[in-house]
Amino acid sequence: MPPMKLTGLLVLGAIACGVGIMMPSGGDNAAPGATTAANSAFADQTEAQMPFGRQDYLSGEMVLHQQDDGHFYASPAINSVPIDALVDTGASVIALTGADAQAIGLTWDQSQVGIVGRGASGPIEGVQVRLDRVELGSFEVHDVDAMIIPEGLHVSLLGQSFLSRIPNVAIANGEMSLSDY
Repeated sequence: MPPMKLTGLLVLGAIACGVGIMMPSGGDNAAPGATTAANSAFADQTEAQMPFGRQDYLSGEMVLHQQDDGHFYASPAINSVPIDALVDTGASVIALTGADAQAIGLTWDQSQVGIVGRGASGPIEGVQVRLDRVELGSFEVHDVDAMIIPEGLHVSLLGQSFLSRIPNVAIANGEMSLSDY
C-alpha cells in the first residue's frame, strides 16, 4: 500500500476530530473541557515535555526555551546516542566534544587532528567527520557534517549542518521554534 499523503492524513484527522466531538460523553457528568484520564493520555501522546522544551507530535513543531544563560539547548540523538548540546545558529557545523564523540562511538587518532577553523581565541583544532544520523524530536537528518573538537570545547554545538536542513527555524520571545511549516 503506498504511503498516505499529508493531505490524506489531515482529512483523516479532521474526520476523526469531527467524530470525536459527536461521540457521547459516556455518561460521566464532567464539565465541558474538563480533563479526564482518557483525554489526558491523548495529550501526553500529542505533546511531550523535553529537558529544554516541548515537542508537539501532531504538528511536528519543537519549541526550545531560552535558558537562564541566554542560550538554547537541545538533546539530539546522534547515531542513536542522546547528548546535550547548545543550539548554535552561528556554528557552520555540529561540533562535538571529545567525550560526546567517544560516547557516540567515533574514534580518531591524534595525527588526524588539525586546524579546522578560527575562533575568537585563535585556531580551533579538530577532526572533520560525517554523522550517519542526527535526530531531534520528529526531525531526522542523514549524512551530516560535523567536527570533533577533542580539547577546549565544554559542550557540543548543534550547528547549521543540522539546523539548515530543518524547513523553518524561528526565534521569538525567548523560544526557538523548529517546524516543517
